Amino acid sequence: MSDLENAMITIIQVFHKYSGHKCKLKKYELKNLINNELSYFITKIKEDVILDELFADLDQNRDLEIDFHEFIAMIAMVTTSCHDLFASKHHTH
Repeated sequence: MSDLENAMITIIQVFHKYSGHKCKLKKYELKNLINNELSYFITKIKEDVILDELFADLDQNRDLEIDFHEFIAMIAMVTTSCHDLFASKHHTH
């Protein structure tokens, strides 16, 4: 498989590592995923207010859980931000 295909599989595996068989993340599971898997790109979530705001933004269908589609939207936003940072640093040199 290509690097991109492996990355896609890794994203799916990480989601299921935290969501389990129910395929949805509860608030504390999202916090654990972000703090353990994205701490280089996202500041660790320490305050409940920040977690509540992020969760509300991601939970588009308001079912109080983050499904895979909602999770992928977060991954896309973080990846876009990282790309923008990388691109701006790369083009200034």
